[in-house]
Amino acid sequence: GEQWGRELCGAEVSSNSRSLCLCAAGISWSVLRNYSSASAKEKASRSGVCERTELLEVLKARVKQLQAGHIPEVTLNKGELAPLTRDKLQEPLWKAVAPGPVGQQPGPRGGDEKPSRPSGWAEKLKKEMHVRQLKVERRLSIAAAQLAPEGQVKDKPKVKAKGKTKTKAKAKDKTKESLKSPESLKSPESLKNPNSAKSPKAKVVAAWSQSHTVPRVIYPHGKPRVLAVKEVAKPPRSQSGAKDSSQHKVLQQTIHSNLECFLFLQKPEEAERFLLLYHSSPAKRRLLDVNAYNIVMRCWARQGNLKHVNRLFSMLEAAGLQPSLDSYAAALECMGRVPPPAKAVHRCVQQLKHNGFHVDELFQKCLFEEDEKEMVLRAVRIVQPEYQLPPPPSPQTCTSSLLQDFYSKEKMVSYPKLDFSVQELQERFQRQLEMELDNTVTIESVESTKPLTPQAGKARELLATLRSQWHESLLQALQKSKRSMARLTTGSGYNTLYPYLCLLPDEEYVAIMMQILTPTSLSPQGESLAVLARELGNKIYDRHVTQRKLRSRQLEKVQEIYQGYIQLLARDSQPHQYLPREYWEKLVADAGFGPSLNLRDCSWPYVLLMRLGMHMLELLVRAAKVPRNILNPRLEPKLIPVLYHIYSFRSSGQVGLIKPHPIFSQIMSDAAEATLTFNSSAIPMLCPPVPWTSPNFGAFVLNDTKLMRFVDGAVQHQLLLEQCPPVNLHPVLDALNQLGNCAWKINQPVLDIIISIFNDKGNERLDIPPPVSEAPRPPTVPGGSAGSKTQKHELLLYKKKVAEMHSLRMDALYKLSIANYVRDKVFWFPHNMDFRGRTYPCPPYFNHLGNDVTRAILLFAEGRPLGPKGLDWLKIHLVNLTGLKKKNALQERLEYANEIMEEILDSADRPLTVGKSS
Repeated sequence: GEQWGRELCGAEVSSNSRSLCLCAAGISWSVLRNYSSASAKEKASRSGVCERTELLEVLKARVKQLQAGHIPEVTLNKGELAPLTRDKLQEPLWKAVAPGPVGQQPGPRGGDEKPSRPSGWAEKLKKEMHVRQLKVERRLSIAAAQLAPEGQVKDKPKVKAKGKTKTKAKAKDKTKESLKSPESLKSPESLKNPNSAKSPKAKVVAAWSQSHTVPRVIYPHGKPRVLAVKEVAKPPRSQSGAKDSSQHKVLQQTIHSNLECFLFLQKPEEAERFLLLYHSSPAKRRLLDVNAYNIVMRCWARQGNLKHVNRLFSMLEAAGLQPSLDSYAAALECMGRVPPPAKAVHRCVQQLKHNGFHVDELFQKCLFEEDEKEMVLRAVRIVQPEYQLPPPPSPQTCTSSLLQDFYSKEKMVSYPKLDFSVQELQERFQRQLEMELDNTVTIESVESTKPLTPQAGKARELLATLRSQWHESLLQALQKSKRSMARLTTGSGYNTLYPYLCLLPDEEYVAIMMQILTPTSLSPQGESLAVLARELGNKIYDRHVTQRKLRSRQLEKVQEIYQGYIQLLARDSQPHQYLPREYWEKLVADAGFGPSLNLRDCSWPYVLLMRLGMHMLELLVRAAKVPRNILNPRLEPKLIPVLYHIYSFRSSGQVGLIKPHPIFSQIMSDAAEATLTFNSSAIPMLCPPVPWTSPNFGAFVLNDTKLMRFVDGAVQHQLLLEQCPPVNLHPVLDALNQLGNCAWKINQPVLDIIISIFNDKGNERLDIPPPVSEAPRPPTVPGGSAGSKTQKHELLLYKKKVAEMHSLRMDALYKLSIANYVRDKVFWFPHNMDFRGRTYPCPPYFNHLGNDVTRAILLFAEGRPLGPKGLDWLKIHLVNLTGLKKKNALQERLEYANEIMEEILDSADRPLTVGKSS
């Protein structure tokens, strides 16, 4: 147990199994002390906790006060990015997944520039922190002395060696008297860096945590010593239990995702070796559930190795776990591939029934990939030759009183048809499938109508050459990192990422990293480190899910069922009294054999996605370089990184940013590329969406989409959805399907007008953002002077304005470019919802929930008559938009619209010119 703790946290741990699991989740030791079983005299220490909490708030407020009015960015390293694995802010993130300490990373290597001198606020903060430190140490010493048990000999701070020896002796005696006496815990940071104990912030945090555990005496010039405690109290279960359960779930998810990687890579030996690392230790075995063993069983079942499957059943029994239905499915699959004697199959079936299962449940509740279902059926027919697949369960109907009329079979009507034939919908489905298989879509920018200048032509040639070099450099860097990971031992930190770097071809990883070096992903002002890391991790995961669907033959079954589903929607097909969900479920039931459409959950933990993205970013920073003199031949011919890492101080604290080098930004600006690249999920669908039938299946053909949107890392919503009876979700699924089946098209005349205004420097009054070149001029600072606080504040406002203008401009560029891409097409928006039940289109940029400019571009593909009063209501609505007749009656507004009808029609015919009456 202790060895595992050192692997996961890089520090020695106690024998407490509860602390061990929390340490494995990456919780710092200062927080871990809150989970100790010792909490003596909490009432006496409560006042000290309040004082220290107030002191922390004062320090945070003073930091923000000193930061105000100064340049909010501090460059860590202008030559290269410091290894992201050692990022101070991201360190807890890396500990949460890595099963061991990351090796010593090289420190940041500076370029030719000298380190900048500390700013004024930093010096003031250092002085104030030193004064606060002395006050905190004095208060804590007094508080700890008051909490010391009677008879405890208090050593003076000046006597270090003797006091320390006596304390150790007394602590040892107390340990002999009571086995439950808590042991002293050391932070892994203090083990790595002894000087870290002198940090005021570290002492304040440690003091706060000590108030909940073992009282300690902190002296100004010495290390804290452990005081013996007579009474031992248990921590409150309400707080620690919830946190422990959440961390336990994350660790289990990490184990499952690692085992799924080995299953995908067809490496059963590695999967079993990884499982044994946890199974062999009683403490670590608590993290394993029956699903972890089942994944390894499936690995060996695909190889037809019954001996190893039997061994895993024995390991399940040793762990005190009962085999599940999936366990017996894996065993029978193995027997179906390599048929054993009938007695072995008979024993397996009998054991299945003994545990309360039935053979029919294997085909009703288990999820299968590839030919697993056929193999299980072959094994069952060894002992039951006449066995047939059970009939599909009868469909359930929602019994909600609010929807009883809607779901009543007596009032069922035919589902409305789309204005497309069967052949047209089949062709549209094939185009959508090809787009999703490519994973990305490259479209022309609406700015491409501008004439190509000689400067832009040279910049594009230069950028193409640089990208070719970066591609080769990134490929070599990725292969080198994988070779180094492969040589590491199992307990090393980087080995956790190694299987995830083998799921895709190396070229695909490089292509994903290259997408960061585009204006679509990286602005000149930089992007958040966490945002880029999450984006890279999600792209790798999405690509892996696509490959998994292809290998499991799920796509083949989706294609087959969608061909039948078209019969419900096409105009030249027979009418059907089914909802889209009901008709899809009927087609799935009729299909019988083949893989399941719902794949087993293999989602990767949020922390793991972040760590994988961090590794990709580190490769990008180290490998992607540009000659320093590429734009100015007079400079030294030296390679410098394209990206670098900075810290920016925001209202929420210190934030890490990845910022492009000005040389790269200048080349991108001069090139003014005419194309934009998006993920296929950002483009509206070219065919009706796949109907939602469960929380994990629906919307896109291949792209993984969740029914409910939630914050990254949160798992509670998804767990609640999975626990909800499927029949209770039918109204939600049917509502989303109805929204998704609404076809749209582009209002081409309005789009052309908006694009012309957009390319003509925009118009803020029309909510069409202008380019950054139209930003106000930056404030001038007298030469040779640092400038006053007012001037610095004006400079910050200018930078903020430029960043906002760039963001709005790019957002409008994406929307207009996507709209222009589908201008001649009919398209659909698949929908999902948030935890409140609000529905949203899945494509994030261009949809009908955008601003007025975006909605003005959209039209219903199939119009409906407005009715006898529809035109009058449109006139009233138009007058309402002007705000001229707010207090008038509706009839007066209608009359006013009729009076100015000539001006209205002139504005529609010639929107960019002044009317005659004006």
